[in-house]
Amino acid sequence: MLTVYNCIVEDHDVRLVLLAAIICAISSLTAVSLLDHVKKATGRVHLAWTALTACSIGFGIWATHFVAMLAFAPSLPAAYDMPLTLLSLGAAVLITGLGIYLATIRENIDHHLVGGSIIGGGIAAMHFIGMAAFEVEGVLMWDQRYVAVSLVAAVIFGACAIRAALAMSGRWSKPVAALILTLAICSLHFIAMAAVSIRPDASVTIAPSAVPATWLAVAVAVAALVILLLSAVALWVDLRDLRRSDVERKHLLDLANAAIEGLVVCQAGTVVTANASFLGLSSLALSDVIGVDFDRLIMRQATKTPDDETLLLRADGKRLPVEVLARTMSYNGVPHTVYAVRDLRERKKAEADIRHLALHDALTGLPNRRAFNERLEQEIAAHGADDGRQLALLCLDLDRFKEINDLFGHAAGDAMLQRVAQSMAGVLGSDQMFARLGGDEFAIIAPGVEGCHEASRLAEAVLEAFRIENRDAASDGVISTSIGIALCPSDATDAETLVGQADTALYRAKADGRDTFRFYEKQMGQEVRMRRLMEHELRHAVSRKEFSVVYQPQKKLDTGETIGFEALLRWHHPERGSISPAVFVPVAEESGTIVPIGEWVLETACKDAAGWDNDVTVAVNVSAVQLHSPEFAQKVHEVLLKTGLAPRRLEIEITETALVRDMNRALATLRQLKALGVMVAMDDFGTGYSSLSNLRAFPFDKIKIDGSFVRSVDTNEQAATIVKAVLGIGRGLGLPVLAEGVETAEELKFLADEFCQIGQGYLLGRPAPISTFRDIETPASSAA
Repeated sequence: MLTVYNCIVEDHDVRLVLLAAIICAISSLTAVSLLDHVKKATGRVHLAWTALTACSIGFGIWATHFVAMLAFAPSLPAAYDMPLTLLSLGAAVLITGLGIYLATIRENIDHHLVGGSIIGGGIAAMHFIGMAAFEVEGVLMWDQRYVAVSLVAAVIFGACAIRAALAMSGRWSKPVAALILTLAICSLHFIAMAAVSIRPDASVTIAPSAVPATWLAVAVAVAALVILLLSAVALWVDLRDLRRSDVERKHLLDLANAAIEGLVVCQAGTVVTANASFLGLSSLALSDVIGVDFDRLIMRQATKTPDDETLLLRADGKRLPVEVLARTMSYNGVPHTVYAVRDLRERKKAEADIRHLALHDALTGLPNRRAFNERLEQEIAAHGADDGRQLALLCLDLDRFKEINDLFGHAAGDAMLQRVAQSMAGVLGSDQMFARLGGDEFAIIAPGVEGCHEASRLAEAVLEAFRIENRDAASDGVISTSIGIALCPSDATDAETLVGQADTALYRAKADGRDTFRFYEKQMGQEVRMRRLMEHELRHAVSRKEFSVVYQPQKKLDTGETIGFEALLRWHHPERGSISPAVFVPVAEESGTIVPIGEWVLETACKDAAGWDNDVTVAVNVSAVQLHSPEFAQKVHEVLLKTGLAPRRLEIEITETALVRDMNRALATLRQLKALGVMVAMDDFGTGYSSLSNLRAFPFDKIKIDGSFVRSVDTNEQAATIVKAVLGIGRGLGLPVLAEGVETAEELKFLADEFCQIGQGYLLGRPAPISTFRDIETPASSAA
């Protein structure tokens, strides 16, 4: 290195050496600036920019070399061979142009380094061709070691310069690349100059065609002018691109600020800019985010969330759920990553609302059947271990809710259901679930109970809460409930069986008087199976001819004349014998088989009555299910036409409870029946939900007093008062009143004294086949 230093200081004019370094630096910076446009361009434009950049580097290398040669003072006459001098310039331009082309056709390190190495070779080629053009009265002696070092330095610095120019970004990328390229040119020249020495030789003469140093100075001046022009071109292009970049950046920022989503532009993971939406989302200023690693602004979640969902760390320390989407774009020829940051608060809230709606009842806010099933499965799995504690399942059903709902309307029913939910708030523990399964069905999941006694206390607390709510209510209190209880794992170890057993216990609680609770017992399962068997057998009883109809007479109390019969259904089972209507009729109504059975009874009664010679009526009971059937009136009409019975001889008996289930439909059906000429009687008046307004609204032809009042008229003053009142109502409305259940002479005398017109009961005639009544003439008896 000392030899190189001595070469520069002792053998060169230092002023010209500095000038050569300045020219080299200007040409290098110009070339690096032009490289930006080379790598962005394509096709012919790419070739044009490559040529322009090659000229900048080539002329810079050439000018640097020959200015340094002018600074070289060997103390001997010297000149330059013109063809070789021009050849050195051409070699510099062509070889560096090839290197630039190879370095920019692919954006990878291999092309960058190979292209830069070729540029280093171009620097060396220009220098040694230029030295071949140097003529002096002596012989040039070369130290091969310095020659090798100069070549290595040129190649390494050239490769590094091009890599830095094409791969680096930021404000210092161009100056650094230009400095390295300057080192490549200068190190090659001065190390190579240190490798040469001149041995004077008088026999060596300078060719007459050689160009003297003064002419070379002119050529160098021209080359410097070319470099300055190229520098001016590069500066103008850079300024133009800078203005365009500023305009584009402003437009891009305006466009980004117009976006609702937060947008963050990053380069190599560092925030370059962000729009107003993101700044508002994060509560940060733009100066707070520029230059910050984007990963510091977000918090990746190690949860089962989508890969693009994360948390945004706000300036106030809060964590905001966001969705981050990334896209890569090229801006000013440099790859950038644009992150779209979406606020997920509204979506998360909507998802939570949807989840809540999916798992909760809209009316009461209680967990629904789906939530109940999920929780029950979880609790059963948790109670698999034998630790002495059990899971209690309580199934609740509101007593007579359907009747109350039909009587007071659905709004009142909904209000009751809401009060049920409210009344349970102070009864259940935090680990217990109260769910609405549908309609008036509820269930309680109570995990970790210590046997039946703790489950009993819970059931008693629930019943007491209902009673308190009823007591505090003004008029429309919460009705009572019945509760069925099953335990896991004592009674069952799977959800379906456990629910079935709790339902079975609930059925028993209702059968035992309601407003109580019952635990599941094994014999209850047999009862349920028997009930289901009965439902099945009822579906086939008509076709198997297991039903029969008996008749009970209805007589005038003053004359004893039979004016009608009530048709009563009997079921004789081939195996179990006679089954009471009180047993099978409720089952038939709940299962829906009452409709075909009722149609059979109606047709049988009308057919029998059509054969009676006497002009007496036949009364047929109709269930609420039949009455509310849209085709009921049409079915009655078809039966009358089929049997030939006069409509005035058919009397349809309905209870007031059947009316309140759907008064509008019931009224329409009764009017259709009245239009046919059929008579309508209100059955069991005084029980259920009797209302005087119903007597006025519906077209009744007769009132029937329930037998429970008649059987007590001679011993119960209240019952007697009720019967007297009903008889007075009948007289006032002009409706005949029939008293059911007349069984004693005292009852008959009371009714006769109160001017009751018609009676029915065991005292007046027991139910029997029509052939047993002698005062009725039938075709069979006439033939006899």
